[in-house]
Amino acid sequence: MAENNRESLSEMERIHRGLEEFLEKEIYEEYDNRQDGATETGEAYGGWEDAGADQKGQNVSRKEKQKQRAGSQKNGGEQAGRGKKHKGFKRFLAAVLIFVLAAGIFWYLTISHLYDKVEYAPTDILADEPMKEEGVTNILLIGNDSRANGEDGRSDAMILVSISNKTKTIYMTSLLRDIYVEIPGYESNRLNAAYAFGGPQLLLETIKQNFDIEVNRYVQVNFQAFANLIDAVGGVDLELTNEEVQLVNAYLNEYNLLENRPIDTDYLPSDASGLLHLNGPQALAYSRNRYIGSDFGRTQRQRKILEAVIRQLPSSVLNNLDDMIEGILPNLTTNISKAECYSLSLEAPKLLTYDIVQATIPLEGTYQNVTIRKMSVLQVDFEKNKEFIRTQIYGEEVQQEQ
Repeated sequence: MAENNRESLSEMERIHRGLEEFLEKEIYEEYDNRQDGATETGEAYGGWEDAGADQKGQNVSRKEKQKQRAGSQKNGGEQAGRGKKHKGFKRFLAAVLIFVLAAGIFWYLTISHLYDKVEYAPTDILADEPMKEEGVTNILLIGNDSRANGEDGRSDAMILVSISNKTKTIYMTSLLRDIYVEIPGYESNRLNAAYAFGGPQLLLETIKQNFDIEVNRYVQVNFQAFANLIDAVGGVDLELTNEEVQLVNAYLNEYNLLENRPIDTDYLPSDASGLLHLNGPQALAYSRNRYIGSDFGRTQRQRKILEAVIRQLPSSVLNNLDDMIEGILPNLTTNISKAECYSLSLEAPKLLTYDIVQATIPLEGTYQNVTIRKMSVLQVDFEKNKEFIRTQIYGEEVQQEQ
């Protein structure tokens, strides 16, 4: 009860002080108006200096109070103006924050919807390993020659995509499948055999062990996804020799049989050459050709197609998003998490400004063609290729020998 009384008294005191301040303000304003009138009247009649010393003293005192009051009102007005501006800025800032938050939520939901169409296959051993290290994000793109997701097969293409924030460059480095490597838990064999023995996880571990590079994420693409991707971006324009045209038609035979299409579907004119527009199946057939330039030529053709796709991707997302979603995403398998995918999507506008550089491992002059256990393989100088990775992808300086 006593506490309630104290609260009531306190409230009454606040009301009382407020009334006093209000009345004081009103009295001063009224006084100031009268004083202004009196001053004007005094100036009109000139002098009246014999009003007496006491009156003069009062006038001086009143003028001083008037000036103080005017200064106080001016400062109060300025503070009120600043207060209004401050409130306006806070409202504007709040509106901006709400808009950014809403846009972020919408973008996250969009990425989440797209991601749910991809097959997520986490790798137990690599689950806790970072995606980005030393400013570089490494993702292994695996082209699976099994023709369909979930089937066993060897990796027909292996392209290490390295996004370097240090050098503002995207490196696409083909790893030749015939490189003779040590495979953890197995006898040494070709690099693509690691995929056949233990899938993407063993392939990643094999690359890490032999090349000393942190690559813990992968995206696996089957033949159908590759062809759909090319069609989704509207095809690609590439320079082909007539010999390459003949081999494109030859590789199309296998694809047409697998897809139950007439054998000559999508054949290029037998006398064609030069700059040609290729659709999905034609580009796939072109990328699989290893008879011209051996495996080095084949991987170069794969990177040419991939670079063309990257260049055309932004406009294709705007104009042909449905085909890209339905034709590609269900044919992808990855261990990139949804959160990591969202993080990568936020970097996409910046990545479009990066240079794209192509390379092949092993480097020229760092390997020999040999036969081991009746296998034709590439025996590689790993140290020279490791040095290339550190200097080109990670931007490290070459250490000069003393």
